[in-house]
Amino acid sequence: MWKASLANVRQAHRLGAGSRSIWKGSALAVPTIGRIIRPANTSTILRRSYHEDVVYGYRVPKEFEYPDYSPEQLRNRQQQAALVCLVNAYRTTGHRATDLDPLGIQKRQAIPELDPARYGLTDSDQIFDIDGILAVKAEDGSTKLSVAEIHQALTDLYCGHVAFEFEHIPDTAEKRWFADHVESTSASYKLDADKKRRFYELLARSEAFDNFMQKKFGQVKRYGLEGAESAIVALDELFSLCNHSGIAEAVVGMPHRGRLNILVDLLKYSPRALFHKLHGNAEFPSDLPASGDVISHIASSPKLNYGCSSDLHVTMLHNPSHLEAVNPVVAGYGRAKQMYLFDKNTDPGCALGDRLIGIQIHGDAAFTGQGVIMETLGLSNLPHFSLGGTVHIIINNQIGYTTPATNARSTLYTSDIAKLVNAPVIHVNGDYPEEVARAMRVAFEYRKMFRKDVIIDLITFRRWGHNELDEPSFTQPHMYKIIRARESVPKQYERRMQEEGIVTKDNASETRSAFTKYLDEELSASKDYVPQADHLKGKWAGLTMATEAVTTLDTGVPVETLREVGEKSVSVDPAFHVHSRLTKHHIQPRLKRLQDGPSVDWATAEALAFGTLLKEGFNIRLCGQDVGRGTFSQRHAMFVCQDTENVYIPLNSIGGPQGKLEVANSNLSELAVLGFEYGVSIQSPNILPIWEAQFGDFNNTAQVIIDTYISSGETKWLRQSGLVMLLPHGYDGAGPEHSSSRIERFLQLCNTPLDMAAESSQTQNPNMHVAIPTTPAQIFHLLRRQMQRNYRKPLVVAGPKTLLRLSAATSPLEDMAPGTSFKPVLSDSLADDPTKVKRVVFVSGKLYYDLAKAYTERKDEVASQIAIVRVEEVCPFPRLELTREMLRFPSATEFTWCQEETMNAGVYTFVQPRLQSILPKGAVLKYIGREPLAAPVTGISSVYKAEQAQIVNDALGGM
Repeated sequence: MWKASLANVRQAHRLGAGSRSIWKGSALAVPTIGRIIRPANTSTILRRSYHEDVVYGYRVPKEFEYPDYSPEQLRNRQQQAALVCLVNAYRTTGHRATDLDPLGIQKRQAIPELDPARYGLTDSDQIFDIDGILAVKAEDGSTKLSVAEIHQALTDLYCGHVAFEFEHIPDTAEKRWFADHVESTSASYKLDADKKRRFYELLARSEAFDNFMQKKFGQVKRYGLEGAESAIVALDELFSLCNHSGIAEAVVGMPHRGRLNILVDLLKYSPRALFHKLHGNAEFPSDLPASGDVISHIASSPKLNYGCSSDLHVTMLHNPSHLEAVNPVVAGYGRAKQMYLFDKNTDPGCALGDRLIGIQIHGDAAFTGQGVIMETLGLSNLPHFSLGGTVHIIINNQIGYTTPATNARSTLYTSDIAKLVNAPVIHVNGDYPEEVARAMRVAFEYRKMFRKDVIIDLITFRRWGHNELDEPSFTQPHMYKIIRARESVPKQYERRMQEEGIVTKDNASETRSAFTKYLDEELSASKDYVPQADHLKGKWAGLTMATEAVTTLDTGVPVETLREVGEKSVSVDPAFHVHSRLTKHHIQPRLKRLQDGPSVDWATAEALAFGTLLKEGFNIRLCGQDVGRGTFSQRHAMFVCQDTENVYIPLNSIGGPQGKLEVANSNLSELAVLGFEYGVSIQSPNILPIWEAQFGDFNNTAQVIIDTYISSGETKWLRQSGLVMLLPHGYDGAGPEHSSSRIERFLQLCNTPLDMAAESSQTQNPNMHVAIPTTPAQIFHLLRRQMQRNYRKPLVVAGPKTLLRLSAATSPLEDMAPGTSFKPVLSDSLADDPTKVKRVVFVSGKLYYDLAKAYTERKDEVASQIAIVRVEEVCPFPRLELTREMLRFPSATEFTWCQEETMNAGVYTFVQPRLQSILPKGAVLKYIGREPLAAPVTGISSVYKAEQAQIVNDALGGM
């Protein structure tokens, strides 16, 4: 038995545990990937690792032994080097000589390296012992074959209707496994009559469904599967393999092509529900606040069984029309579900990927063109993000809308981008359903062995245009001349089955007519169909759909508990050597503030919110770039030992039953990572998922997730999310970028009514909450409120930067005690006599402290007539709180909104009409702030300072 190189050991362990351990000694076997254990004592420091998965610790099993070449095999390889070169050529370049295009447009290539004569193997009858060179055998079971037999075997294996790319994988063990598996199992891969009949029925029903839809709903864009019907065989085979291997959950994301076909036939989606919607009706009960979505975005979550003792639960997630945006959501949903399964599973040997599989279906043009693909692949092997392997299926129509492959990518194959993570790729001709099933079996076995992503490039065609109302020959006349002249894939396979005697002509006719009759019956029944809602079930049972935003909720905690949690948040074993600066400037000051007061800072209040929620049994996932330390070195939720680099998260050792805090330092991605966290958020209401942007404007590159999921997911699909976005925001002279979180964009997405007059009957139930807290107590209550409410809503926090260490921005523990809560409006506390106030200045964010400082310094007659009111939660708009606050100032005649952002940014455009509607009759809201600007702010420091001073002066100036 051979032993792996040190590099292989490190790589395999990194995939499982994200370890940066320093391995000593070279006699280490390759470890298997990512097995899970639970530390008996959660305070025990886990494996030495910077990126430790703190939800569950990892251990490395004893070994993953891979048989080395025997002495005889080594002699074969040395003496028959020419044969080794030929075999390696087929394994490396054979895919370029395969018959992969169902349309025959892309021809087989002549690859010189595949000619035996190139290596001096000119005698076709010469016999070689291929043991240790090629994992095939002669008919009599021996390893002695002629050159002609070897050449034919290699051609059949690597140049047929299936092509394999795996030689780019850097790990030798993986490459050897892949070659041996393909070569040793291909000859034995035989389908029985029942399996072939199953495939035929799937294909026939698929075609019958699309024909029925064309006949009954010919003017509807249905994005049928025609031309790519083998995709339904691929999925069916995958589901069967999962069910028989003990996998309990499959999470699926796919775009629109073929979605309805797969939903109805494989995933048990009710045809009458579909037809009900196609007739223009809503898919949800009318009493629910849901706008619904188009048919190509609907979802299903059935239990399937392929003759096993337990079911396979398949969850196909809703998707938007932004093509591949669903992929990171699938990954996040699957990760959260997997953690839940580990909690339920008592088997300590249960490994990452044993109980759940991720399945992502892609379009060919999108796979190459959409950056979210690369970002999601980049997460696939990272701790805190890995699913233990995802199976990717590219439904390769060889065209994107009207764009041919030559214009759609700069690579040979659409799948080449997957080599980013060294994933093996299996190309297969969609005209051959049995070969598609064989390709899926190889992919599944690879994923099962190595717990890594694998790609199926299913090469098909699109019978109609991008949708059935298109005329594709406008732009692809040659391709569509071929398509319209050829027989469909189901008809081709039907003919083969008839030739083999598995299906008769009468059987075939009955299969199609029976399914068509069933669809007709469902269409008739759809007239009386009553929509059902599938939300708030399972883990979500007990929650409700909000009808009015709850902004005030007692989220206080006893002071003694706060002190206990605060002390635990910085407690480490004396043997664990924390950096001396952290001890002096973080740990000791926190302990002193907790005991002696008078108040605590922002990071402490956040830790108190985390810790108290953990004590109440909630799990928290804090994710983003550098979140463990915090961008501004303020958080330090994790400590790294200065001697060993072991990682320790104190809040996971509060004591007693508690939830887990997972600190997921992400890679440099926003789009995929935010999509991942959204997926986590919709899987369970008992996880508080928090994504923190390094700076607020980093959310710009995740806008698709914000638009199509976070802001609208509940409205479209009734899927609640408690995701929190922490976006550091505030002008501090840093220039155009990183100053603004573009909070105006979030507010534009909110559905709060414009008419906020006190007599208005309109209620507020916004799709998400947007807050700009200015005190530690406020962020404490905001975070706790997320989990204490009986519903979930996304929360956008325009968080602080300079306030993190501002001495004025602190809070006493009493502000977090029982009976306290988040305050959407913080009353003026500076005016000596509210009855004398003439001007009310409304403000949000850190600008308040600039105004308060100037106000205190001036304290003249003019200043005494000014009140400064903080709006801490902008959406839902605090109508009642602001109305009550204005009653404190009966003499006020001036009302201004003051902000440091430009007039076309910040919250002004949102608050102006709403605030104006509750002002006294005749009063007009005045704006104080920067003028409209294309950039968030100037990059010239002297101009910035002058503008900032002018804003303060205008707010507190003469009246």
